[in-house]
Amino acid sequence: MTKDIYLAAGCFWGAEHYLKCIRGVVKTETGYANGNIAYPTYREVYTDTTGYAETVHVVYDPDMLGLDRLIQVYFKAIDPTSLNQQGEDVGTRYRTGIYYTDPADLPAIRRIYDRVAGELKLPLAVEVKPLKNFYRAEECHQDYLAKNPQGYCHISPALMEFARTANDPAGDSD
Repeated sequence: MTKDIYLAAGCFWGAEHYLKCIRGVVKTETGYANGNIAYPTYREVYTDTTGYAETVHVVYDPDMLGLDRLIQVYFKAIDPTSLNQQGEDVGTRYRTGIYYTDPADLPAIRRIYDRVAGELKLPLAVEVKPLKNFYRAEECHQDYLAKNPQGYCHISPALMEFARTANDPAGDSD
């Protein structure tokens, strides 16, 4: 059985590629979460008037990857104190957020969120909300970096490598 979570981490091209690297992630898809119009297009979301965040729908195997670990690895790829900006990308569509569908996931999300806030000793700009809606992005945005290896990405190659080993049995434990 798989579970899912929706993670907004700035531009969804790099976020999807990063999250897909984690052992235990079964499937990813880019899309738009928690906005206020039906069936938004990239062009509409880009205006920052729709309320949507570029988001990655992550399907994972909880027997291989716990939600705590997934959220820890997610936090490594973002600046959690930056409001509506990740890297050079600026706008409400690039905000960070953790959107859940199962209320039972909230304690694990809060545990990691509070730990990160305590370590940084700063308020976090990461939304934690139930998923209101999600629309899959256009096909050209799915697996964008796999299709365009030289494409733009705000996540460093070192972080991509971290994601590949972050959930290895003998890998990183932080």
